[in-house]
Amino acid sequence: MNIAVILEMAASMGDRPVLTEGGRSLTAAELQRLAHHAADRFRDRSAVLYLGANHLAYPVALFGAAIAGVPFVPLNYRLGDEQQIALLQRHPGADVLMPGDLDTLLAAEGEAEPPAHPDDRDAVAVTLYTSGTTSAPKAALLRHRHLLAYVFNTQDFGSAAPDDAMLVALPPYHVAGLMNLLTNLYAGRRIVYQSHFDPAGWLATVRAEKVTHAMLVPTMLARITAQLGGAAGDVPTLRSLAYGGARTPRPVIEQALRQFPRTGFVNAYGLTETASSICVLGPEDHRRAATSEDPAIRGRLSSVGRPLPGIEVEVRDEDGRRLEAGVTGLVLVRGEQISGEYAGQGGADPDGWFATRDRGWLDEEGYLFIEGRADDTIIRAGENIAPAEIEDVLLQYPGIQEAAVLGVPDPEWGHRLVAVLVGAGDPEDIRSFTRKRLRSSKTPDTVVFRPELPRTPTGKLLRRTLVTELEEATDA
Repeated sequence: MNIAVILEMAASMGDRPVLTEGGRSLTAAELQRLAHHAADRFRDRSAVLYLGANHLAYPVALFGAAIAGVPFVPLNYRLGDEQQIALLQRHPGADVLMPGDLDTLLAAEGEAEPPAHPDDRDAVAVTLYTSGTTSAPKAALLRHRHLLAYVFNTQDFGSAAPDDAMLVALPPYHVAGLMNLLTNLYAGRRIVYQSHFDPAGWLATVRAEKVTHAMLVPTMLARITAQLGGAAGDVPTLRSLAYGGARTPRPVIEQALRQFPRTGFVNAYGLTETASSICVLGPEDHRRAATSEDPAIRGRLSSVGRPLPGIEVEVRDEDGRRLEAGVTGLVLVRGEQISGEYAGQGGADPDGWFATRDRGWLDEEGYLFIEGRADDTIIRAGENIAPAEIEDVLLQYPGIQEAAVLGVPDPEWGHRLVAVLVGAGDPEDIRSFTRKRLRSSKTPDTVVFRPELPRTPTGKLLRRTLVTELEEATDA
């Protein structure tokens, strides 16, 4: 089975818009016609590369590639010329589709009648380049069976209400952007693309398009809450707001819950290699955590929820032994949708378990708490310290908007703790504030301020960039 079956099924649901961007809309039948013309162009190519922001050309390129039986590769259009050229050179013989090419396809006359799409569920459907926060981007391979497993296990065909609309502001080279297209098309929910995110424009689009569902990365959510100040969101149609893609500071979600009291919040945790979400903290979990007096339940607001159907999660120690509830270790996952495969190398073990490289723990009821990447763990005097725990405390200090805690090499302690903050405050008072809530070994040795923290376009903190800058400053 091929992901093109999703477009075929969507076209059977009637003649209504399924995609909207920039004042232009397409029905599923129109999208299918364009994809057929695109497939004629793509046949005999090695891959289809998409270079551009959110646009109607994006689903045309995806489904055109699927019908032609070649991999689809959305590239990060924000990269510099040298980086883009390097990625393009990895795909000799590929076709490149850009937003401007849509008009050419729209002008094509007649109905393209390509042969039936290949029915190879093990073929590579999409190649996504990881964000490369700690190394060069790797090419994650997602096969048709991985994508279809996620769609079929999480969605009911045609289950959306007639007025449902999903606002997608995530970039097209992000796995969530890809899966939002497939899942919402399958469910029958109209997709509204925002080509470039800004908080005021996002709020305006929600109101103008009567958006009912949306997904954001944490930096987007933080910018929206800041845009609103202390005011409520005033988006009466918005029923569901998902967030994920990076760690969300607890103060940000607490503020969002206050500003959007009628909206159901969903924290979605997943990776590129897992074909999107593998754990979800749903609306009822958010409501219980926000109102409960039980510390364990309130604490779940910092979790990523429980595994989706068909997903298994285990936490293991460095020797591969499974750990009991409440003990931090390495997070491994298994399920139909999980690829864990990269170009030129595998990822999952022979039993299908994929090591996420995240550190975390499970509570007694199966809620997963992510403490951060294993590479981010700070070892100070033999103690493993998770930056996230300290960052959460720092964000409670008045005037601090963002926080990153780093381990900088130290000859005596192994690492010394440096807090890099966006905002304002007295460094010694901030250290005292942290010490009272944690302990001296988790109190930053140094506090520095800067106007912003380096992040990827999808909100992931570039810790290694910060560490390098600090080391260079120390050497100077």
